[in-house]
Amino acid sequence: MKLKIVVPLALGILATGLAAAGLRADPVDDRLVIDGEREIPTRAKAPEGHPFDEVVSGWLYRTEETRALQADSFQNPGMLYVERGAEVWNTVEGAAGKSCASCHGDAAQSMKGVGAKYPKWNEAAGKPFNLELQVDACRKGNMQAEPYKFDSADQKAVVTYIKHQSLGAPVGVDLAKGKMQSWWDRGKDLYYTRTGQLNLSCASCHEQNNGKYIRADHLSQGNVNGFPAYRLKDANIVSLHGRLRGCVRDTRAEMPKGFSDELMALEVYVTWRSTGLVVETPAVRH
Repeated sequence: MKLKIVVPLALGILATGLAAAGLRADPVDDRLVIDGEREIPTRAKAPEGHPFDEVVSGWLYRTEETRALQADSFQNPGMLYVERGAEVWNTVEGAAGKSCASCHGDAAQSMKGVGAKYPKWNEAAGKPFNLELQVDACRKGNMQAEPYKFDSADQKAVVTYIKHQSLGAPVGVDLAKGKMQSWWDRGKDLYYTRTGQLNLSCASCHEQNNGKYIRADHLSQGNVNGFPAYRLKDANIVSLHGRLRGCVRDTRAEMPKGFSDELMALEVYVTWRSTGLVVETPAVRH
């Protein structure tokens, strides 16, 4: 009985939000220059088969104040997590008496460009690995340390630190490796599947209503080249799987577990959709 009341109400609220969203606001025409020195491309030609002709960074959908935060490394709150990640990188943990640096040395050199190529196929696991899963594999296999709990503070910090070493590097997923193409196919199916009490798909917001407002949120293309990203609403760094789970929650659907096959497939697909853009981690979003 409650469901019959809640669903129409929720759908009515959504309809009101998207109707008000007839107030369309396209992404701004601006240049992202970090610290006045390093320009980060925020528009690019979309890859073949992409639903858009041009891929656009979520930075261009944010307010002037939020854009300014990302453009200033001193003001960017996500840089605090980069600093913490550097500490984690150099901390010895586990029975092997090693740190990340014990094997990989200076991350500025060894990790340059690495994060831009994830997720990638892991033959031993028979599935795609993102940076979080790769870090856990290194912790277990090389450091003899416990894997991180999903979205733990240090997991997010060290992944943000590693990804930041690829700032400005082009995002690229190699679909020719292993069975990556089949995971891409599954991710695409999930992206367009409506779910939850609100009967929404990823495409409902980021494709069909791209550039509009839902309540106070300006809907971007949903590109993920800035993750992990600092989200002002959460006052915290947010992982990609954390954000995907939040979107699923917002549709009033059951949230999948972090690193589940569903989320890994989605990560493969949405990362491909960002092809042409470059790593912005840590991006700043609403």
